[in-house]
Amino acid sequence: MILAVAFVRHYTFVDTRIYLGAVRSWIAGNPLYAYAAPGSGLGFTYPPFAALVMAPFAWLPAGVMGWGSLLVSVAALTFVLGIVLRPVADRYGWNRGRTVAIALPIALLSEPVRQTLGMGQVDLVLFALITADLLAIRRAARVANGGAPVRTPAGDGAVRRRWNAGTWAGVGIGLAAAFKLTPALFIVYLLVTGQRRAARTAIVTAAAATLATALLVPRTTLQYFGATLWQTDRVGRTDVSENQSLAGLLARLTDTPHAPALAWVLVALAALVLGLARARQAHVNGDELAAFTLVGLTAGLISPVSWTHHMTFLLPAVVILMDTAWRRRLAGAPPRVVRLRLVGASAVLLLTIASPFWFVLHRLPATSHYADGWPGVVAENAITLLLAVLVVALPHRLGMDLTARNSPAPPPARLVDARDGG
Repeated sequence: MILAVAFVRHYTFVDTRIYLGAVRSWIAGNPLYAYAAPGSGLGFTYPPFAALVMAPFAWLPAGVMGWGSLLVSVAALTFVLGIVLRPVADRYGWNRGRTVAIALPIALLSEPVRQTLGMGQVDLVLFALITADLLAIRRAARVANGGAPVRTPAGDGAVRRRWNAGTWAGVGIGLAAAFKLTPALFIVYLLVTGQRRAARTAIVTAAAATLATALLVPRTTLQYFGATLWQTDRVGRTDVSENQSLAGLLARLTDTPHAPALAWVLVALAALVLGLARARQAHVNGDELAAFTLVGLTAGLISPVSWTHHMTFLLPAVVILMDTAWRRRLAGAPPRVVRLRLVGASAVLLLTIASPFWFVLHRLPATSHYADGWPGVVAENAITLLLAVLVVALPHRLGMDLTARNSPAPPPARLVDARDGG
């Protein structure tokens, strides 16, 4: 709690203030992407669709908008935890509500959630949109594997029936990709895994939102996709400690403001191929949560700029690691193996909460990224290194997301397979 208070005192909904300022200026007739916030000089970085979504709230006081965003984000996080934890709770016979209630305060302490809430960001809402598609894919897979669809109360309409059958999979990803481009990697994942219906739905949703925006504000749309999108320096220099992408890591290792272009392209491409390959294998083995998590972690690595509030998929990674350790324990694995897995899961959780780079912030040219020696280098790049390790080694659990709803936990002998997490 002391750690949380130490961080919270720095939070003033700064990003909410920037976005509201930019949208207000835009409504007043100024170019959206020409806005520069007083003091920081930062401006609006999302596609025009995001500005249209924010426009109805433009005249709210920043504090009101910030607290409203915080409440919506906490609700979105609770929704996500419910989806992520439900199969785990059902498998072990835990009460779903109690499981989420225990997990929520821990999640609130984590770096991605703290940053999202304190800065007034939208990442938890986008996280919820993407996770809603995970739920839809689970339901569709359950029906495809012979299970009954989720029961729809008599009198509910076609929309509710389609939601319960999972046929709306892709809408959440499409909306998230239209709002912020990084989630488009999930569309690539759907194509790679042959989930064509969900991929088509996501593409059509994203395209419809973007084209509707282009019809309403053509000049702003052309400005964004023709110029602003490619100006990565608008959000700050690549080497700043808060940027925990591979590009940020390379810039800090070379002690320069920007990453060497060729090195970044090669490393990012390798991470993309590996991340999608491992996500596809997780999907084939029936662990859609692990697959989505790997895609989310990979997106954080390969983006030129990844702030820690982008890295919400660290939360399901912790759930997967804890669940894998618990499954090993119930299957009678040697205590040493179980302890090792629990230590690994706990280390990921502690790193996600502590976020060590905040204690060794360096700013070129005043301070070299090597000013605190190699311990400082490791601390400053801790989240990037954690993402890389998880993309390489995050386990997946055979058939986890195909387990029928409310089915009893399988006997211990069936809890672990030779391919269950390696």
